[in-house]
Amino acid sequence: MVKHIVLWKLKESQSRNAAGVAASLRSRFKSLLGVVDGLTAIEVGVNYKDGDYDLCLSADFSSKEAEAAYQQHPEHLKIKELVHSVVCARTAFDYEYTS
Repeated sequence: MVKHIVLWKLKESQSRNAAGVAASLRSRFKSLLGVVDGLTAIEVGVNYKDGDYDLCLSADFSSKEAEAAYQQHPEHLKIKELVHSVVCARTAFDYEYTS
C-alpha cells in the first residue's frame, strides 16, 4: 500500500475561504474513487493550526504503480489544473506501508 500526502499553501486571495476551497477539492478528489484504479481512500483537510501550509490531501493506493497511474489520469489532471489556480506552494511525501 502507498500513502500519498500533499500539502498546499493557498494564494492570499483564497486563504480567507480555506474551508470552501477544501470542500470543493474534497468533493472533486472523492469523485476519483472507483474511477482511478488502485485508489482506495482520499481526503482533503484544512490546517486548523498556524503553519506554512493550509490544506492537506491524503490518499491511499494499492501500489506504487497505482499511484503513478493516478498522477497521469485525465480526471486527476483536471483537478490538478484547478488546484494550481488556487495554490502558491506545494510539497508532497509518498511512502509504502502495510495495513
